[in-house]
Amino acid sequence: MRVFVGIDLDPEIRAKIARFLDGVRGFAPDARWIRPESLHVTLKFIGEQKPEGVEAIKEHLRKLESASTDIRFTGRGFFPTTKAARVFWIGIQAGPELAELAGRVDAAVAELGVPREDRPYSPHLTLARGGDGSGSPKWRKGDRLNSTFAALQKRLDAMTDLDFGTMTAREFFLYQSQLSPKGSKYTKLERFPLKSLE
Repeated sequence: MRVFVGIDLDPEIRAKIARFLDGVRGFAPDARWIRPESLHVTLKFIGEQKPEGVEAIKEHLRKLESASTDIRFTGRGFFPTTKAARVFWIGIQAGPELAELAGRVDAAVAELGVPREDRPYSPHLTLARGGDGSGSPKWRKGDRLNSTFAALQKRLDAMTDLDFGTMTAREFFLYQSQLSPKGSKYTKLERFPLKSLE
């Protein structure tokens, strides 16, 4: 079972992003666009696990204590570069609580043998993929200049700054990811509450 840990979007934020996607999808018809219902903030990608491994992950995540955090969805960009764009994303701004939560999740599953992250937590919301589909922000072998997102980039340059609003994350989830030709399907396996900041 392929699993990851993430935060779901509030319905209002998801609806605003869905309307934006409806307006810009045609500017990059060859890209693979993420379905709005699949949008989430990834805290930790874990990968393939046996059922007993998934149960152990749940047990470790239940012990985590972390504060709720405000998350603002604003700005946009491309990985690894604008001219060799493989991923189109929306930026995420949050207080230190979000990175602290990601670090605690990383440490908790590392106790079960899941490799630790090798770079600082830098959240974003992937909207579309071109090229080989990798979401890595780093330059990869095989990355090259491409025009998949060229018309979209021109359209975005003519727009004002993107701001989809702010939500308070009060919970996070362990998700199952099922791959299919129509795109990944995500199923929530368990909910983990965050402490209120008040």
